Amino acid sequence: MPDRRSHRGAHPDDARLFAPDVWPKLQIAVQDLCWLLDRGYSRPSALKLVGDRYALEKRQRTAISRCACSKDALERRRHHRAEPSLLKQTSLWLDGYNVLTTIEAALAGGVILAARDGCYRDMASMHGSYRKVEETLPALRILGELTAGWNLGELHWLLDRPVSNSGRLKGILLKIAAEYGWNWKVELVRNPDTLLIDTENAVVTADSAILDRCQSWINLARLAITEQVPQAFLVDLSEESPNATGYSVLR
Repeated sequence: MPDRRSHRGAHPDDARLFAPDVWPKLQIAVQDLCWLLDRGYSRPSALKLVGDRYALEKRQRTAISRCACSKDALERRRHHRAEPSLLKQTSLWLDGYNVLTTIEAALAGGVILAARDGCYRDMASMHGSYRKVEETLPALRILGELTAGWNLGELHWLLDRPVSNSGRLKGILLKIAAEYGWNWKVELVRNPDTLLIDTENAVVTADSAILDRCQSWINLARLAITEQVPQAFLVDLSEESPNATGYSVLR
């Protein structure tokens, strides 16, 4: 069936699955999953073990998986995270769909996960097709206005060519950039991940595979949501959460 959604908002069950009184269980589950990853367990088997132990539903399992990482990965990501003040007159490369859908979801009331590595991640999933929603243009304005203050040389968007409607999104990006005078470049490529890993420029993504190999990265989605979407449906499963218990039954 065609995708007729006009928003990228919450799932009907999210208010229950991610209610504040459920957070302590999810936080402990993330800690346990991280503990297993540190000890060499594969993510699928570790996720099943933790999910079964805490009787987590499918979306809750997806959430804790997106929030967990090993200690080595955490330290690597922290070491390579860059600050916007260092980007003047440089080119910043964006994992286009990754960052855009997160801001769209935040604006639409979808669940935004605060992960162990400090990234904000959404719960949306793309299956080969992108559909413009009501939050698309507001999300682009947020990204454009925020990065315009960084005095970049260029904001370089990478979009997955195989994803349906990438050409249409490219046209939208170039039109809004021309309207506001933003120096944006938009490129359709078969595999953005490879380019984002290989470039010497700072990149924007919350994709773990890229974060673990790129030269440097900017936590743009978190900055944008913190500054411009204070009403976001934020579920904090990070170690810094004021509600984190610090206790894990596997330790």
